[in-house]
Amino acid sequence: MDPAPTRLASGAELRLTGPRGAPAVVLANGGQASEVEGTWSATLEWLVGHLAPRFPELAFAEVRYRIKSWKRLDLCEEDVRAAVAEVAAPRTLLVGFSMGGAVTSLAADAPGVEALLGLAPWLPDRLDLGRVVGRRLDVLHGTLDRWLPGIPGVSPDLSRRGFERAAALGVNGTYELIPGALHGAALRSPWGALIPLPRAGAWVDGAARAIERFYAAG
Repeated sequence: MDPAPTRLASGAELRLTGPRGAPAVVLANGGQASEVEGTWSATLEWLVGHLAPRFPELAFAEVRYRIKSWKRLDLCEEDVRAAVAEVAAPRTLLVGFSMGGAVTSLAADAPGVEALLGLAPWLPDRLDLGRVVGRRLDVLHGTLDRWLPGIPGVSPDLSRRGFERAAALGVNGTYELIPGALHGAALRSPWGALIPLPRAGAWVDGAARAIERFYAAG
């Protein structure tokens, strides 16, 4: 990993694990209603920590938004596009966790993007999925994921509808439920340590399968 995050042209930040100039996996975090400063995703950090050793030939780029809010999807989209441009990979897989599913769908037509992976992706019915056309879309979602008061979550029914809307546009891919999984693979403790959630390993394995399909397609 680079010793310090890279400041992107948009003002967001990027953490890179792996070789520059290689095919890249660009990972976008979730968000919330309040317009608050972006953070590094515990789920995405956990996944990169386990996936990068499996795929040392790939570059893994985590994005820290300027503002992580679904009220500012425009800014989040700009941040992901800036990350894709900064990495300048010959081929790119976009990975969107939670709200990042919507963000990566909007940024899907960035140069070099060939595929998307949604991790418990927020794909609201009003979201235009037209930019995903011509790219592959794989989705992983926990069966126990749901929104509860004070607890973030995305219903699998919502991501399923989004996946089916994309399929109706001609988008190829897979939709996979992870039995017993919650919203994501990990949480961050108050002291900064990553705490894996139930079925964290299944998230890693599912993401690895999607990455293998992306890499093999090249």
